[in-house]
Amino acid sequence: MSAAGGASLPWQHDVLDAIHRACNVGRADRAKPSWRRFGGTSPVSHWTLSLGPTRWFVKAAAIDESDALEAEREALLAIAATCSVRVPAVVACARGAAVAFLVLEWLEIVDQGGGAELGAALARMHASTSARFGWHRDNRIGATPQSNGWSDDWTAFFRDRRLREQFELAARNGHDDLARAGDALLERVPMLLAGHRPRASLLHGDLWRGNAARLADGAPAIYDPAAYYGDAEADLAMAALFGGFDAAFFTAHASTVPLAAGHGRRRTLYNLYHVLNHANLFGGSYLVEARRMIAELIRNR
Repeated sequence: MSAAGGASLPWQHDVLDAIHRACNVGRADRAKPSWRRFGGTSPVSHWTLSLGPTRWFVKAAAIDESDALEAEREALLAIAATCSVRVPAVVACARGAAVAFLVLEWLEIVDQGGGAELGAALARMHASTSARFGWHRDNRIGATPQSNGWSDDWTAFFRDRRLREQFELAARNGHDDLARAGDALLERVPMLLAGHRPRASLLHGDLWRGNAARLADGAPAIYDPAAYYGDAEADLAMAALFGGFDAAFFTAHASTVPLAAGHGRRRTLYNLYHVLNHANLFGGSYLVEARRMIAELIRNR
């Protein structure tokens, strides 16, 4: 893929054609597109595209990653439909001749993380519910496939669709001790969630500070979702995992949806999923933290 200032590649012309169709941008307006790559995680690259004063955010990936981009498109549309919190508008999502791509509205971000306005907006989003836990399609949590098959039972869903799959991945990655500890923990999940009957709320699914922001107009926004219907506490747990969300964020959410008894224990359980995912992707200190969390949860009575 070309760097900033380099010659345009064929897939970039596909993106321009898609924007032309979606936004009625004329060919004269497209004469001097400016592309700049600014990151992304494998296998998806992130770009800004400027046409005169207008900018778009573009994600590009290999053709076989098109399902992941389509899942993100659908998640953004689902969140937008709740009219609760700002997400980037979807401009186009398609397969080009060489890559799949997702074109989104460019958001002017002032700072990242979340305060009271985001906490209240997230509570409104969580008020959008389903009769079952899961999602109508699988997606990704970071670079890892995330299974979302429907379930009537939150405990079974979280144990089997979240923790069990991460422990199985740990075994395939050679972390046998982690997988063995996981077997003991999976047996305890029904006890750890005993008596807890959450609503199946629409979740962002990957709510760390890098996926939340305050915009130039003061509005809170979220993006890069790994959406599904689950316990709203799972979003709040991840918001606490890596920091960046102040006390006002949690207070504002709790003023609408008070936390139920036992939420501290559930926070550790829910965040284990994300720590396991990081351990499987990056190893290192995340493996140590995963083992510590498992030991704490097994001791918990």
